[in-house]
This record gives sequence, structure tokens and C-alpha cells, in this order.
Amino acid sequence: MDNDNLHSLPRHLIELRMAHADLNSLIDQATTLHPEDELVLRRLKKRRLLLRDQIARIEAELDPPEPA
Repeated sequence: MDNDNLHSLPRHLIELRMAHADLNSLIDQATTLHPEDELVLRRLKKRRLLLRDQIARIEAELDPPEPA
């Protein structure tokens, strides 16, 4: 397998989006099953936000905005 393909930005973006979706599911489950555990929810939401920031950075790098 091509080593460049394994570490390409589009592939990394897909992996980050999958991890973000997984965290969304975990947050939904934690909210339903353990709404009293605010610390866990805050940590999960913080990780989700960090992933979202990474996704936004890679998207901007792959498709930079056009100059005005």
C-alpha cells in the first residue's frame, strides 16, 4: 500500500469526521443514561470541540478561501 495515501490529509479528515460522529453518539448516550455525570459530559464535549477545530483546519488547508 502507498505510504502517502495512508497519511494523506483527505484520509485524515475522514478519520477525524468519524471520530467526531462517534463522540456525538457517546455524548447522546451519556446524556440519556447518565445525565448527572456532568464531568464526563464536559470532557466528551471538549474532545468533540477539539476534533471540530482540527476538521476545520484541514478543510481550510484542502480548500483555502479565495482572495477577495
